[in-house]
Amino acid sequence: MGKPYKISVNNQHHFNINPDDLTALDAVETDTNCFHILENHKSFTAEICQSDFLKKSYTVKINNTIYHVSINDHIDLLIKQMGFQLASSKQIDAIKAPMPGLILDIPIQVGDSIALNDTLIVLEAMKMENSIVSPRQGVIKSIGVKKGETVDKGELLIEFE
Repeated sequence: MGKPYKISVNNQHHFNINPDDLTALDAVETDTNCFHILENHKSFTAEICQSDFLKKSYTVKINNTIYHVSINDHIDLLIKQMGFQLASSKQIDAIKAPMPGLILDIPIQVGDSIALNDTLIVLEAMKMENSIVSPRQGVIKSIGVKKGETVDKGELLIEFE
């Protein structure tokens, strides 16, 4: 059994979920980012409306109710317990692919001034669209990929000046 994840829903409800719980989930993908789920003989429809893979946060619509979900693994919890802030420890000058996937959109260009949380790239991975957002404000120095290309995990996507 793997280490549990701490799931927070709307910053009000908190759950611990083991990886085994996820594999036992009776869910079928019905469309891109849409699922049909059966739990205790009840039927649910779920749609992943937004995802921020780097921040591990998602907006999910279940039976027409919107939920904001954040996920923390044991490393995230340990870092928080120790009082470290990853974002403040160093300035990020390059963005690398967090996972293999297909580049769907690049709404920025070299030389653009961008702000914190601006969308840099939309990456499709495992049939989910993941918006890779800027971890800081800055100017785009280079873009290492093109729309329609596939990328490997760790491949350079964006450089900041």
